[in-house]
Amino acid sequence: MDIKNLDHSYIAQTYGRYDAVLTEGTDAGFAGDGKAYIDFGSGIAVNTFGANDAGWIEAVCAQAHKLSHTSNYFYTEPQSKLAEALCTRTGLKRVFFSNSGAEANECAIKVARKYSHDKYGESRATIVTLQGSFHGRTVTTLSATGQDVFHTDFMPFTPGFVHVPPNDIAALESALTADVCALMLEPVQGEGGVITLDADYLAAAQKLCADRDILLVLDEVQTGNGRTGTLYAFQQLGIMPDVMSTAKGLAGGLPLGATLMGEKVEETLGKGKHGSTFGGNPICCAAANYVLERLDDAFLGEVRDKAAYFREKLLAMPGVTAVSGLGLMIGISLKAGDAHDAALRCLTRGLIVLTAKDKVRLLPPLNVSRADMDAGLAILGEVIAEVVAEAEAQKETEQSQT
Repeated sequence: MDIKNLDHSYIAQTYGRYDAVLTEGTDAGFAGDGKAYIDFGSGIAVNTFGANDAGWIEAVCAQAHKLSHTSNYFYTEPQSKLAEALCTRTGLKRVFFSNSGAEANECAIKVARKYSHDKYGESRATIVTLQGSFHGRTVTTLSATGQDVFHTDFMPFTPGFVHVPPNDIAALESALTADVCALMLEPVQGEGGVITLDADYLAAAQKLCADRDILLVLDEVQTGNGRTGTLYAFQQLGIMPDVMSTAKGLAGGLPLGATLMGEKVEETLGKGKHGSTFGGNPICCAAANYVLERLDDAFLGEVRDKAAYFREKLLAMPGVTAVSGLGLMIGISLKAGDAHDAALRCLTRGLIVLTAKDKVRLLPPLNVSRADMDAGLAILGEVIAEVVAEAEAQKETEQSQT
């Protein structure tokens, strides 16, 4: 079967696919086209425990044998159990389940605007987000996204969003005017370049929002579910959101989003105010229950240890100028050369990495082994050295010709 030809013929060509057909996987590895790959991408932070995790498969199959789907007019055990676990472990009060990060952020936006509408009327609906942010692909979450490159083709975009520079407290304070109902932040900007927000900035944001009754909304779609070394990033950053969205790794490979609401907004969404056909699907929730049960303090400690190991090894590479991010959400700045070129070269040598703006981005499975870490880092080090050397040689050639 010619998989690539079928894709080109019948699938909307919206993705710049890498030249690899993946057919199976185990742990931090994939196979396809007769080739093996070490995976430092985990499906963009989705495959929490890599491919073919035995416990995850058991949880999914057990639930599939019981109940695959019913409408949200009925109660189900996996959904209720998951909601309890999420609230208990975050200190938030209520959960709305959806299918993706974009949907979780749409719900967060609706919660913020309805809370303000109920309390202050129609004139208080603006949401402040950050330049460089990414909140989803729907028209409204694209509007919330603070990157001009996404604000094309689909006009008119949803009004009511203002974008300010990250880590600029003065700009934030000026933007939080009387018409603002919420501030929406990613603790680490993933697609925007793996940029971690400063602790002082986050503390100031929390206080400014609290003083003005503006909701603090955290987008933890990518930073959540153990990715940063705590269950959610805010738990190591000294802040507490009013609303939090998450998805990606929550169900470890199945589509599930969640919007968590704190005490201030726990009753904001009443009956009929929001809904989702597949949100909180029993199989997806069973998978997520397994993920959360496994992400205990000991496991999260291992994630932090692995993150420290990655940073130590990466910073020792001659072509690396900086390493950004938090936990196993890693951005690598190169001395010279193109990050996308580096990612393509890694793939030809059996390593899957990602990019974010001008950085190489790593999002390995949280259970990645030391052997896979070392093997993948060896490939990455070789590629970075090669890309940087070629870029510097090209620059010298160009300078000599001028």
